[in-house]
Amino acid sequence: MNTSFHMSLPCLSVKETKNFYLNRIGATAGRFTQTWVDINLFGHQLTFIKAGKFNFNSPNYVFEGNILPAFHFGVIVDENTWNNIYSKLKELGMELVEKSTFLSNKAGEHTSFFIKDPNDYMLEFKCFKDPNNIFKS
Repeated sequence: MNTSFHMSLPCLSVKETKNFYLNRIGATAGRFTQTWVDINLFGHQLTFIKAGKFNFNSPNYVFEGNILPAFHFGVIVDENTWNNIYSKLKELGMELVEKSTFLSNKAGEHTSFFIKDPNDYMLEFKCFKDPNNIFKS
């Protein structure tokens, strides 16, 4: 069975969050009101609910010599989609954590980049060299 994930997160502005995911990332909107929005992120449901100021601590860690955000979420896409999103965001002048390839020549080899959304959440885009190795060790 092919399943999708659902994640609900607080946001500071429904309008800015919706604009970022629809107009920058290329996602689509589902149901929404002035206080919440469902985002269709490649078949996965992200619900952002307007909340007051919240404390968000995102420490970093080092993996293969790269400093990465410890708290993040992301989506795995095919190479063509990954390249299109990366190029679009670069052309828009968005601040990205540069693309890196991890686990080179090993099971799980993938290329990733990160971008911060308007709520300070780090969003990762991954593209695996061999999609059959997503969970292989």
